[in-house]
Amino acid sequence: MEIKEFFNEAGETARFAGRFFKELFSPPFELKEVVKQSYEIGYRSLPLVGVTAFIIGLVITLQSRPTLVEFGAEAWLPKMVGLSLIREIGPVITALICAGKVGSGIGAELGSMKVTEQIDAMEVSGTNRL
Repeated sequence: MEIKEFFNEAGETARFAGRFFKELFSPPFELKEVVKQSYEIGYRSLPLVGVTAFIIGLVITLQSRPTLVEFGAEAWLPKMVGLSLIREIGPVITALICAGKVGSGIGAELGSMKVTEQIDAMEVSGTNRL
């Protein structure tokens, strides 16, 4: 990468960040849209996260049971699986599943917008506003 390209990219990134913060604090505030997107991203991912957590719990149980039986601690299995899912693995898996689901949905929406030339229209109207 040439130095000219690097500075050009850095300038574009800084310009984008400045415009982002300017728009963030400028009315009208779209609180209704924020709530709608939070519902789409969070709540609608819940079944997928639940199924994934259930499967991971089964795998942890199958892997841990033989060792716990060896030491006579089989009664600790439910508590161990529950704690490991809630405290350790659950947040990571939830983040990964949500990021994958939401990222693919946003990517599909952007692809659809590119095909129907909506992005080009926004770029043209965005340059007129600055």
